[in-house]
Amino acid sequence: MRASCPLAPSAILSEWWPQSRIVLATGLALFGLALVIYYSQPQRPAPTAPIESIAVLPFKPLVAESRDPVLELGLADTLITRLSRLRHVIVRPTSAVRQYTDLEQDPLAAGRELKVEAVLEGSLQRVGDRLRVTVRLLNVRDGSPLWAYQCDEQQCTDLFAVQDSISEEVAQALRLTLSGEEKERLIKRYTENTEAYQLYLKGRYFWNKYTAEGFKKAIEYFQQAIEKDPSYALAYAGLADAYIQLGVDVHSPPKEVMPKAKRAAVKALELDEALAEAHLSLGTYRLFYDWNWLEAERELKRAIELNPNNPDAHHFYGHYLQAMGRTDEAIVETKRGLELDPVSLIINTELGWAFYWARQYDQAIEQYRKTLKMDPSFVFASWGLAQAYVENEMYDEAIAELEKARTLSGGWSALLAELGYASAMSGQRVEAQRILHELKERTRQEYIDPALIANIYIALGEKEQAFEWLEKAYRGRSPVWMIWLKVEPKFDRLRSDLRFTDLIRRIGLAP
Repeated sequence: MRASCPLAPSAILSEWWPQSRIVLATGLALFGLALVIYYSQPQRPAPTAPIESIAVLPFKPLVAESRDPVLELGLADTLITRLSRLRHVIVRPTSAVRQYTDLEQDPLAAGRELKVEAVLEGSLQRVGDRLRVTVRLLNVRDGSPLWAYQCDEQQCTDLFAVQDSISEEVAQALRLTLSGEEKERLIKRYTENTEAYQLYLKGRYFWNKYTAEGFKKAIEYFQQAIEKDPSYALAYAGLADAYIQLGVDVHSPPKEVMPKAKRAAVKALELDEALAEAHLSLGTYRLFYDWNWLEAERELKRAIELNPNNPDAHHFYGHYLQAMGRTDEAIVETKRGLELDPVSLIINTELGWAFYWARQYDQAIEQYRKTLKMDPSFVFASWGLAQAYVENEMYDEAIAELEKARTLSGGWSALLAELGYASAMSGQRVEAQRILHELKERTRQEYIDPALIANIYIALGEKEQAFEWLEKAYRGRSPVWMIWLKVEPKFDRLRSDLRFTDLIRRIGLAP
């Protein structure tokens, strides 16, 4: 029913205007408050599709004169470790990003080189016990920001809380749907002790140098971190890893370092059974030293199950498959590791060895050359290339490659031994004998894997001496050569000998 006497327009206006001013003022105030809240929060423009791969670059200093390389790489390493626990995004490992420390580094160029869809870059400055941090997540395709975060020294009073916040925000910015377990793993803290954490970062920093001295220095810092916090599982895993690298890379006598690696890995798993890094360390120990093939496979598979995006877990599982003589599967597994870390020099080299052990020498040579294009000074690739050259009867090329690598390495004895093998295979017996004598003299002052000397005797056709030194390698639990008995081409010259059959049986590799 209509009103019989409607109000005039002037009356309507006079009644509406005071109320509207109140509504308008309230709206403006709420809008202003919303703007303040919006711009004070981390910015996260929604990407059109979920990001499937990311690289966390080493942080840079806000002030160039105040560089802290340990913290810069360490904070990136911590975020990499956390984000790699998520199943739906591939995170490039620290070994892949550690080279991008230049202050002028273009993050998008780094992202393209690393073949990822997004890069996380940040800057930091230590202010007493506090930090000033800025972080950006960028789309590599067009450089658009996916998320941004910053806090000053008044807000960044707790480094662990900063890491929690960045990890959670990045996961949301990537549009990842996380299970409850994944959310817990993402922000899991392995220590609340700041001193222990700083020491752990130093350990990881030196470990990532990937040298004998770096591993030894890393051991010192991991041990100090454990002293500060005896329940620090990640520090025990780092300690195990450093000892293993000293043994596997022929820097130290296996019997001195590998049992220490086992103790540290077992302790890490006692503290945290779900720690993928510790399963990987224990599996590597079982493979290279313990020769417990069933346990090695179980631990390596468990490491992959817990962290499918760990390239090292895949390439060490590839080693296991290779040792079993399953060469085709080993190539596939090594390629999977390379997909996860395409710029890894060691995994690129390992793929060359996978081809080499499969007797695919041309493919091996191509792969080693590809690796050396990435870094001409990477002596492991030169070593592998020389081995493939020898099996292809390209002796001059092999000797030239080894001479170059020896110079780059500062005279590494393993390369001298390989040079002795190549010399013997090329018919230079006098030179091979001279190298044999030099190696035996060196054993008085440094560790040299006995199998390296056995190899030269094999090439010289002196079987008695070859088996004598292989027996020494067996008793010393050589971590490099014993597990390759079934596949190493050098040993083809011994396979018809019953003593070699017996050696394979004793190591547990007989059919």
